[in-house]
Amino acid sequence: MPFEFEKLEPAGLVLVKPKVFLDDRGFFVESYKKSDFEKAGIREEFVQDNHSKSVKGVLRGLHYQKDPFAQGKLVRCLSGRVLDVAVDIRRASPSFGKWAAIELNSDSANMLYIPPGFAHGFLVLSETAEIMYKCTKEFSPAHDAGIRWDDPRLGIEWGIKAPVLSAKDSALPLLEDAA
Repeated sequence: MPFEFEKLEPAGLVLVKPKVFLDDRGFFVESYKKSDFEKAGIREEFVQDNHSKSVKGVLRGLHYQKDPFAQGKLVRCLSGRVLDVAVDIRRASPSFGKWAAIELNSDSANMLYIPPGFAHGFLVLSETAEIMYKCTKEFSPAHDAGIRWDDPRLGIEWGIKAPVLSAKDSALPLLEDAA
């Protein structure tokens, strides 16, 4: 199997480590193979791909979509380095409000699988970074939502005091006030 799947906390998050084939020409990597993901318990149908490029210090998130358009995501950093963060926002979950932060970078080609019911965001650590992520539901503006990156209840350790934020992300509510 060209992938190693490592289950993370909060429950549902999975670090996906693909096998990278390096030689003097460069590298080759399988970034997704449905049968391998299904064997690992990730049986999602991905229906939309998103690609983002940002500069150092940009923080995007924490974003999610409300039901029935809640998205699962498979996130990969194509160039540079990002701190990728997922927050469990499933109110009935024993890990509600818990989060995980994983550095994703282009050298390792590791990916993070984030199931529906999590908010997602990332901080660019390198001069620039590009991420690409597969989504299990199409974007629905009517179901778009988010929570503040610096919510004190969450206590996410971003390692930055004043990130570059969009106007939308600056105005997001705290988790306790989010719909």
